[in-house]
Amino acid sequence: MRMTDPRRALPSVERLAASLDGLPRVLLVAVARDAVAAARARIDAGDEVTAAEVAADADARVRRLRDARLRPLVNATGVILHTNLGRAPLGADALADTVAITGGYSNLEYDADAGERGSRNAHAASLLAEMCGAEAGLVVNNGAAAVLLALAALARGREVVVSRGELVEIGGGFRVPEIMSESGCRLVEVGTTNRTRAADYEGAVGPDTALVLKVHASNYRMVGFTEATPVEELTHLGVPVMVDAGSGLLDEQTPWLAARPAWLRDEPGIRQAVAAGAGLVTFSGDKLLGGPQAGIIVGRADLVATVARHPLARAMRAGKLTLAALQSVALTYLRGDGAAIPLWRMAATPVDELRVRAEAIAAAVPGAKVLDTDAVAGGGSLPGLTIPSVGVGIEVDDADAETARLRGEAIVARVAEGVVVCDLRTVDPADDAVLVAALLAR
Repeated sequence: MRMTDPRRALPSVERLAASLDGLPRVLLVAVARDAVAAARARIDAGDEVTAAEVAADADARVRRLRDARLRPLVNATGVILHTNLGRAPLGADALADTVAITGGYSNLEYDADAGERGSRNAHAASLLAEMCGAEAGLVVNNGAAAVLLALAALARGREVVVSRGELVEIGGGFRVPEIMSESGCRLVEVGTTNRTRAADYEGAVGPDTALVLKVHASNYRMVGFTEATPVEELTHLGVPVMVDAGSGLLDEQTPWLAARPAWLRDEPGIRQAVAAGAGLVTFSGDKLLGGPQAGIIVGRADLVATVARHPLARAMRAGKLTLAALQSVALTYLRGDGAAIPLWRMAATPVDELRVRAEAIAAAVPGAKVLDTDAVAGGGSLPGLTIPSVGVGIEVDDADAETARLRGEAIVARVAEGVVVCDLRTVDPADDAVLVAALLAR
């Protein structure tokens, strides 16, 4: 007697897809097809599979697909510029301006006064230059692109002099020597790893030198027997000095804050590099500037114009979303309104204010306790320096399992000495209730 094929008991793709929701139908059908195929493979391998198991598998696949999409998360790690979580969040003004400008048509490349084609560099880039005390500015899609483009435009086929102590690698495998090679310039190393003097640069600059490049070591700190040559001591060499400032702190004095935070310590400012005579300064938009991902180039008008004319400039140019957000951020700095930039609002929140919030959360969550913590800037900025903070701690049997559960609730926490810690310096006060609900769901 012939036995019934167990695969006949599996639900059809169409019926299974109809039982799912949360995604467009075309994706639900694909999920159902994959779930049924996986069930068939298990049966072929000798397993028994029920229709309920297939449905559960399909539901799990839908959840994974939904979770893989870009979506909001609560950053409870204490890392302000968390690269994996999108670095600097944008403020309400920047978001509103971006919606207003990009929700319809704009004068992105249109001169409304003349009624003819304009330049996308006439808006955010000019404001950024003003903000930095520079003659001109240019915006590209990220910091690495800014460095590559500037070198390609100004030094292809020629020499660029760099201190050996500044041939750094930053996140994502960005290595200065490799970027220089890709740009077509020739690297000339001077000095030693820990000490490079003005005389080292002077001895290396010659007729074929296009630039002297200074690179800020933003993600590590060298201490001890060290010496670096400041920009102002290199401006007499007869070639432009280009500074890759990386982290993008606008002004060492942080005039948009009531006081300069101690944790910034000796972080260099863009305005100071320009004032010292740098011909070009490049930096990121989504680090200590507190804006969207972008690469920003400011400096002498003639040098910026040369960079803007290079063929790669079009391939690397920023879109209207980025330019709209950067324009808003630049206006915020020009107004001196640091509180409107979430990065600085988070960084400058008094510890006592964080403690009040932590005590309220701990009172609402059984077993939670208030902890003194250390937050960090993150994003490859200010290595080894911490920001005093306060969080809420939960002691559990399996801290890794608890942080995984919290991630399922769209909250990213950290573990310290077996305790799950939610650092409130990076949690928006509006999300405190969300955090409480997630912790109560244990």
